[in-house]
Amino acid sequence: MGEAAEREARGGEQLALLRAAARGGAAPRARPRTWRGARPAEHLPVARVLVDKGLVHLDRYFDYAVPAAMDAEAQPGVRVRVRFGAGQRDGRREGGRLINGYIVERRADSDFPGVLAPLAQVLSTEQVLTPPLLRLCRAVADRYAGTLADVVALAVPPRMARAERQPSAGPRTPPAPPGPGGWARYPHGPGFLEAVLRGEAPRAVWTALPGPGWAEELATALATALATGRGALAVLPDGRAAARVDAALTALTGGGAHVLLTADAGREARYRRWLAVSRGAVRGVVGTRAAMFAPVRDLAIAAVWDDGDPAHRDEHAPRPHARDVLVLRAAQEGAAVLLGGHAVTAEAAQLVETGWARSLAADRETVRAAAPLVRTVGDEDQARDEAARSARLPTVAWHALRAGLAEGPVLVQVPRRGYAPHLACHRCRAQARCGHCHGPLAAEAAGEVLGCGWCGARQPDWHCRDCGGTRLRAVVIGARRTAEELGRAFPAVPVRTSGRDHVLDTVPDAPALVVSTPGAEPVAAGPGYAAALLLDGWALLGRPDLRAGEEALRRWLNAAALVRPPSAGGTVVVLAESALRPVQSLVRWDPAGHARRELADRAALGFPPVSRMAAVTGPQDAVAALLGGADLPPEAEVLGPVPLPATDPGRPRRTGDPPPGERWERALVRVPPGRGAALAGALKTARAARLAQRDGAVARVLIDPADIG
Repeated sequence: MGEAAEREARGGEQLALLRAAARGGAAPRARPRTWRGARPAEHLPVARVLVDKGLVHLDRYFDYAVPAAMDAEAQPGVRVRVRFGAGQRDGRREGGRLINGYIVERRADSDFPGVLAPLAQVLSTEQVLTPPLLRLCRAVADRYAGTLADVVALAVPPRMARAERQPSAGPRTPPAPPGPGGWARYPHGPGFLEAVLRGEAPRAVWTALPGPGWAEELATALATALATGRGALAVLPDGRAAARVDAALTALTGGGAHVLLTADAGREARYRRWLAVSRGAVRGVVGTRAAMFAPVRDLAIAAVWDDGDPAHRDEHAPRPHARDVLVLRAAQEGAAVLLGGHAVTAEAAQLVETGWARSLAADRETVRAAAPLVRTVGDEDQARDEAARSARLPTVAWHALRAGLAEGPVLVQVPRRGYAPHLACHRCRAQARCGHCHGPLAAEAAGEVLGCGWCGARQPDWHCRDCGGTRLRAVVIGARRTAEELGRAFPAVPVRTSGRDHVLDTVPDAPALVVSTPGAEPVAAGPGYAAALLLDGWALLGRPDLRAGEEALRRWLNAAALVRPPSAGGTVVVLAESALRPVQSLVRWDPAGHARRELADRAALGFPPVSRMAAVTGPQDAVAALLGGADLPPEAEVLGPVPLPATDPGRPRRTGDPPPGERWERALVRVPPGRGAALAGALKTARAARLAQRDGAVARVLIDPADIG
């Protein structure tokens, strides 16, 4: 998307006409002229092509002539190769570089008055970009102020020729509708399934009960939709959750009615399954984030599990969120919507508040019977506790550990991975930093040499630059050191760890300590964990983020949901102040109430999701030029700009970080509900104009930024 890509696109006749049209010019419609040595197709000789160029000022279709020899193969939806951009060589015009694209339409005439270049090659006769998928991609691009080519790149997987040569089986007979199963625990659960079975499009925000039954309940909803002969789609945050729903759905339908789309399958196997869905041989899909674009035919239900998980937002432009994509898709295709999870996001609460969706939750008596007992330990409690002052765990936590280990496995959730990820000088408390790049120093294990978290340099002879001290203290304790300490405290009990480097799927129903980072908690066999310890609540609640409380509660609920009910002695101990709203919501097991109160607070302050926001980032001049040239809605409010922290040279760059050494700014543009489309359109148009002028750097635009802190 940089200057090199822009230079490739310069000089073409269609691009010149595009810029002329932007200045108010217009071109007459005409049949394409023939080119030397070739004959165009007799019927619909013009192919309108989406070229694989994610440049916002080129976000349109380009016309190419269809050679008669390609007439049968060059159908809408197929992949093609075309020459894009023109150059000069030996005094004559060249056709530019070969790039990939998709035919979106065959036409009898063209807006371009000159000689149309022919299609260079039809890469495949597989019609992968179907009209429904194209409409969805266009809607997503418009919502996020992105380009259609970028969204299509997310929606259509790379081609695997061998997979295309393998035929797909014919469509399978729809399975019989299952019974309500676990949905009988929810007052309106059976009614939701009956509405899906009748072919209606109910929309629900489902607050799942704690315990292992959610996967079977989600599979039941999908199987009910498949029983109608229509399609079903479920998007989950990770491969482990998708595998659980896949197994549950296979048990209900007997297999063959759906496919599992995750990265673990490998590129060829995943593309083969995607083709089975596109060809109509399979009508059900269970998968991770990329499955939100799966070309399911005649969609009956679109489901998202745990929509607050950050994994649901794609990190590639224009960074769409699976929840929003499936809501758009369900509206386009008349499908039911099911947003489920143990926690409830403010976005889901807003859908209920506006009447777009209904709440689907169990009554309080059922919740109390299913949710484990939650106890809190705040700072005052730890200050009075001799064990908490001398060790990391208060007495209440030690008692819960001992009691739980007598009955089965115990889960210990630690917010940070590693051994000691944050260190400070023992004397003056200054953070320990690398002498090379000033990055934070961390210890990977006891007795190991300190290493920099940015550049990886080793610091065997560290000393504090402020006071000269050589002793260190751990500011934050990681999962690895927690496991080491608990192993010493309970030498006869096995200790297992689960985190980014090694994630456990399950643990047996036997006494063991399972130390896990949030999101990596394995499922305990049998009735679940006997107890859970949620450590260092301050690390989750103290983040300078609008969603800190919501995210902390989501992580706690997901871990606590793996614990046995109170009738089986299940207990959860959380180390956090009991007066805080997320902690109280965990104690009462009231995620929907927390989401409603969070939504009310954001409405009073004008924060998302009540308002729609866009973040404009870049160098100071670029941000000012983009905002100054944008025809923003009258209701738009510009907040800032404010300077962004500079990226240290040794630190790995994340998405949206400024290049090392550059000073960037960020401005937030806020509009009231109903004006989000106008805001996205205005910013996209202004950015396209800036790119077409090629006058300096162009600011970036991100719609619905996850972090506005």
